[in-house]
Amino acid sequence: MRPDPDPDRRAPGPDRGRAPDRRRAPGHGRASEPDGRRPHDPDHRGHHDDEPDDARPADITAALDAVGGRLRALRQERGLTLAQVADATGVSLSTLSRLESGGRRPTLELLLPLAREYQVPLDELVDAPATGDPRVYARPFQRHGRTFVPLTRRPGGVRSYKVVIPADPTPVTPELQVHEGWEWLYVLSGRLRLVLGPHDLRLGPGEVAEFDTRTPHAILNPGPDPVELLTLFGPQGERLHVRAQQRRSTTTGDATT
Repeated sequence: MRPDPDPDRRAPGPDRGRAPDRRRAPGHGRASEPDGRRPHDPDHRGHHDDEPDDARPADITAALDAVGGRLRALRQERGLTLAQVADATGVSLSTLSRLESGGRRPTLELLLPLAREYQVPLDELVDAPATGDPRVYARPFQRHGRTFVPLTRRPGGVRSYKVVIPADPTPVTPELQVHEGWEWLYVLSGRLRLVLGPHDLRLGPGEVAEFDTRTPHAILNPGPDPVELLTLFGPQGERLHVRAQQRRSTTTGDATT
Protein backbone atom coordinates (compact mmCIF):
# COMPACT_ATOMS: atom_id res chain seq x y z
CA MET A 1 0.00 0.00 0.00
CA ARG A 2 1.35 3.41 -0.94
CA PRO A 3 1.50 6.11 1.73
CA ASP A 4 -1.23 8.72 1.58
CA PRO A 5 0.25 11.82 -0.12
CA ASP A 6 -1.87 14.07 2.14
CA PRO A 7 -1.27 13.07 5.76
CA ASP A 8 -3.90 15.58 6.99
CA ARG A 9 -6.59 13.42 5.42
CA ARG A 10 -5.84 10.54 7.76
CA ALA A 11 -8.19 9.51 10.47
CA PRO A 12 -9.79 12.69 11.76
CA GLY A 13 -9.13 13.75 15.35
CA PRO A 14 -10.17 16.67 17.44
CA ASP A 15 -7.14 18.75 16.45
CA ARG A 16 -6.25 17.15 13.12
CA GLY A 17 -6.79 19.23 10.01
CA ARG A 18 -7.36 22.46 12.01
CA ALA A 19 -5.01 25.36 11.45
CA PRO A 20 -3.67 27.05 14.59
CA ASP A 21 -5.94 29.88 15.70
CA ARG A 22 -3.75 32.98 15.58
CA ARG A 23 -6.53 35.43 16.18
CA ARG A 24 -6.18 37.70 19.19
CA ALA A 25 -8.80 38.05 21.81
CA PRO A 26 -11.11 41.00 21.22
CA GLY A 27 -9.85 44.24 22.76
CA HIS A 28 -6.18 43.19 22.88
CA GLY A 29 -3.89 45.09 20.56
CA ARG A 30 -0.69 43.31 21.56
CA ALA A 31 0.39 39.76 22.22
CA SER A 32 0.56 38.66 25.85
CA GLU A 33 3.32 37.02 27.81
CA PRO A 34 2.80 33.38 28.89
CA ASP A 35 1.42 34.52 32.25
CA GLY A 36 -1.10 36.80 30.58
CA ARG A 37 0.77 40.07 31.14
CA ARG A 38 1.62 42.47 28.38
CA PRO A 39 5.26 42.96 27.39
CA HIS A 40 6.96 45.71 29.39
CA ASP A 41 6.47 49.17 28.00
CA PRO A 42 8.37 51.83 29.97
CA ASP A 43 6.00 54.56 28.87
CA HIS A 44 2.82 52.53 29.32
CA ARG A 45 0.54 53.86 32.00
CA GLY A 46 -0.70 51.08 34.26
CA HIS A 47 -4.29 50.48 35.25
CA HIS A 48 -3.84 52.68 38.31
CA ASP A 49 -2.87 55.61 36.08
CA ASP A 50 -5.91 55.00 33.88
CA GLU A 51 -8.23 54.78 36.85
CA PRO A 52 -10.98 57.39 36.45
CA ASP A 53 -10.86 60.31 38.88
CA ASP A 54 -14.31 59.50 40.26
CA ALA A 55 -12.92 56.16 41.51
CA ARG A 56 -10.45 57.95 43.83
CA PRO A 57 -11.23 59.85 47.04
CA ALA A 58 -11.65 63.54 46.32
CA ASP A 59 -8.73 64.58 48.54
CA ILE A 60 -6.33 62.21 46.76
CA THR A 61 -7.45 63.45 43.36
CA ALA A 62 -6.99 67.07 44.45
CA ALA A 63 -3.50 66.33 45.82
CA LEU A 64 -2.43 64.62 42.60
CA ASP A 65 -3.86 67.43 40.46
CA ALA A 66 -1.83 70.00 42.41
CA VAL A 67 1.53 68.26 41.97
CA GLY A 68 2.13 69.55 38.44
CA GLY A 69 1.79 73.20 39.42
CA ARG A 70 4.18 72.79 42.33
CA LEU A 71 6.74 71.02 40.16
CA ARG A 72 6.62 73.82 37.60
CA ALA A 73 6.91 76.51 40.28
CA LEU A 74 9.90 74.80 41.93
CA ARG A 75 11.69 74.45 38.61
CA GLN A 76 11.04 78.07 37.59
CA GLU A 77 12.12 79.39 41.01
CA ARG A 78 15.48 77.74 40.44
CA GLY A 79 15.81 79.06 36.90
CA LEU A 80 16.00 75.58 35.39
CA THR A 81 14.74 74.36 32.03
CA LEU A 82 12.96 71.06 31.49
CA ALA A 83 16.02 69.78 29.63
CA GLN A 84 18.31 70.60 32.56
CA VAL A 85 16.05 68.82 35.03
CA ALA A 86 15.79 65.83 32.69
CA ASP A 87 19.59 65.56 32.50
CA ALA A 88 19.96 65.84 36.29
CA THR A 89 17.22 63.36 37.26
CA GLY A 90 17.08 60.86 34.41
CA VAL A 91 13.37 61.55 33.92
CA SER A 92 12.64 62.12 30.24
CA LEU A 93 11.82 65.62 29.04
CA SER A 94 8.43 64.54 27.67
CA THR A 95 7.51 62.92 30.99
CA LEU A 96 8.49 66.06 32.90
CA SER A 97 6.38 68.18 30.58
CA ARG A 98 3.37 65.90 31.03
CA LEU A 99 3.82 65.87 34.81
CA GLU A 100 3.83 69.67 35.00
CA SER A 101 0.83 70.03 32.69
CA GLY A 102 -1.18 67.36 34.51
CA GLY A 103 -1.12 64.99 31.54
CA ARG A 104 0.55 62.25 33.57
CA ARG A 105 -0.15 61.12 37.09
CA PRO A 106 2.88 61.38 39.41
CA THR A 107 4.39 58.19 40.80
CA LEU A 108 6.88 57.64 43.59
CA GLU A 109 9.67 56.65 41.18
CA LEU A 110 9.21 59.95 39.33
CA LEU A 111 8.83 62.21 42.38
CA LEU A 112 11.81 60.91 44.37
CA PRO A 113 14.52 62.17 41.95
CA LEU A 114 12.64 65.46 41.52
CA ALA A 115 12.42 66.01 45.27
CA ARG A 116 16.18 65.42 45.52
CA GLU A 117 16.89 67.78 42.64
CA TYR A 118 14.73 70.58 44.08
CA GLN A 119 15.91 69.89 47.65
CA VAL A 120 12.43 69.68 49.13
CA PRO A 121 10.73 66.97 51.23
CA LEU A 122 8.68 64.49 49.24
CA ASP A 123 5.51 65.27 51.19
CA GLU A 124 5.82 68.88 50.08
CA LEU A 125 5.20 67.77 46.51
CA VAL A 126 2.10 65.69 47.22
CA ASP A 127 0.51 66.86 50.47
CA ALA A 128 0.85 70.63 50.75
CA PRO A 129 -2.28 72.40 52.00
CA ALA A 130 -4.22 74.48 49.52
CA THR A 131 -2.91 78.05 49.65
CA GLY A 132 -3.95 79.47 46.29
CA ASP A 133 -0.30 79.65 45.25
CA PRO A 134 1.66 76.42 44.71
CA ARG A 135 4.93 78.22 45.42
CA VAL A 136 3.96 78.75 49.08
CA TYR A 137 4.06 75.79 51.40
CA ALA A 138 3.17 76.59 55.00
CA ARG A 139 2.95 74.06 57.81
CA PRO A 140 2.58 75.97 61.09
CA PHE A 141 4.25 74.69 64.24
CA GLN A 142 4.18 75.69 67.89
CA ARG A 143 7.19 76.67 69.95
CA HIS A 144 7.19 78.27 73.40
CA GLY A 145 3.48 78.99 73.06
CA ARG A 146 3.95 80.85 69.77
CA THR A 147 2.83 79.92 66.27
CA PHE A 148 5.43 79.92 63.50
CA VAL A 149 4.48 79.74 59.81
CA PRO A 150 7.53 78.98 57.61
CA LEU A 151 7.74 81.15 54.50
CA THR A 152 10.94 79.65 53.08
CA ARG A 153 11.66 76.08 51.94
CA ARG A 154 15.37 75.53 51.66
CA PRO A 155 17.34 74.46 54.72
CA GLY A 156 20.14 76.79 55.73
CA GLY A 157 20.64 80.41 54.80
CA VAL A 158 18.19 83.16 55.69
CA ARG A 159 14.89 81.83 57.03
CA SER A 160 11.59 83.65 57.01
CA TYR A 161 8.58 83.14 59.28
CA LYS A 162 5.28 84.70 60.13
CA VAL A 163 4.99 84.61 63.92
CA VAL A 164 1.88 84.97 66.08
CA ILE A 165 2.49 85.76 69.76
CA PRO A 166 -0.63 85.37 71.94
CA ALA A 167 -1.64 88.08 74.36
CA ASP A 168 0.02 87.92 77.77
CA PRO A 169 -0.63 91.11 79.74
CA THR A 170 0.84 89.60 82.91
CA PRO A 171 4.07 91.46 83.74
CA VAL A 172 7.02 89.11 83.40
CA THR A 173 10.74 89.41 83.74
CA PRO A 174 12.10 88.74 80.25
CA GLU A 175 14.46 85.81 79.78
CA LEU A 176 17.17 87.18 77.54
CA GLN A 177 18.58 84.91 74.83
CA VAL A 178 21.95 84.98 73.10
CA HIS A 179 22.87 83.01 69.96
CA GLU A 180 24.67 83.36 66.65
CA GLY A 181 22.81 85.13 63.86
CA TRP A 182 21.15 88.31 62.72
CA GLU A 183 17.42 89.00 62.90
CA TRP A 184 15.09 91.41 61.15
CA LEU A 185 11.44 91.75 62.16
CA TYR A 186 8.42 93.71 60.95
CA VAL A 187 5.30 94.17 63.08
CA LEU A 188 2.04 93.47 61.23
CA SER A 189 -0.41 94.02 64.08
CA GLY A 190 -0.43 94.49 67.84
CA ARG A 191 2.21 96.03 70.08
CA LEU A 192 5.54 94.26 70.41
CA ARG A 193 8.02 94.58 73.26
CA LEU A 194 11.65 94.12 72.25
CA VAL A 195 14.21 93.96 75.03
CA LEU A 196 17.67 94.37 73.55
CA GLY A 197 20.56 94.60 75.97
CA PRO A 198 19.92 97.70 78.10
CA HIS A 199 17.12 98.92 75.81
CA ASP A 200 13.41 98.22 76.28
CA LEU A 201 11.54 99.09 73.07
CA ARG A 202 7.89 99.12 71.99
CA LEU A 203 7.08 98.56 68.31
CA GLY A 204 3.71 99.03 66.59
CA PRO A 205 2.32 98.03 63.19
CA GLY A 206 4.65 98.98 60.33
CA GLU A 207 7.74 99.36 62.53
CA VAL A 208 10.92 97.40 61.96
CA ALA A 209 13.87 96.25 64.06
CA GLU A 210 17.16 94.66 63.00
CA PHE A 211 19.73 93.39 65.47
CA ASP A 212 22.66 91.08 66.12
CA THR A 213 21.30 88.09 68.06
CA ARG A 214 24.55 87.84 70.01
CA THR A 215 23.16 90.80 71.93
CA PRO A 216 20.98 89.57 74.83
CA HIS A 217 17.39 89.96 73.65
CA ALA A 218 13.76 88.99 74.23
CA ILE A 219 10.62 89.42 72.12
CA LEU A 220 7.39 89.73 74.12
CA ASN A 221 3.73 90.67 73.82
CA PRO A 222 2.66 92.70 76.85
CA GLY A 223 -0.67 93.82 75.35
CA PRO A 224 -4.24 92.48 75.40
CA ASP A 225 -4.19 91.47 71.71
CA PRO A 226 -2.09 88.97 69.75
CA VAL A 227 0.96 90.28 67.93
CA GLU A 228 1.65 89.26 64.34
CA LEU A 229 5.06 89.87 62.82
CA LEU A 230 7.29 88.83 59.96
CA THR A 231 10.82 87.82 60.80
CA LEU A 232 13.95 87.06 58.78
CA PHE A 233 16.70 85.20 60.58
CA GLY A 234 20.21 84.52 59.29
CA PRO A 235 21.85 81.85 61.49
CA GLN A 236 25.30 82.69 60.10
CA GLY A 237 24.85 86.40 60.73
CA GLU A 238 23.52 87.33 57.28
CA ARG A 239 22.19 90.88 57.32
CA LEU A 240 19.25 92.28 55.38
CA HIS A 241 20.27 94.69 52.63
CA VAL A 242 17.67 97.36 51.89
CA ARG A 243 18.04 99.25 48.61
CA ALA A 244 15.65 102.09 49.36
CA GLN A 245 15.95 105.54 50.86
CA GLN A 246 15.07 105.54 54.54
CA ARG A 247 12.89 108.36 55.78
CA ARG A 248 13.78 107.91 59.44
CA SER A 249 16.15 105.67 61.34
CA THR A 250 17.11 105.55 64.99
CA THR A 251 20.12 103.56 66.08
CA THR A 252 20.01 102.12 69.58
CA GLY A 253 23.01 100.05 70.59
CA ASP A 254 23.22 97.10 68.24
CA ALA A 255 19.73 97.57 66.79
CA THR A 256 18.27 99.78 64.11
CA THR A 257 14.55 100.59 64.34
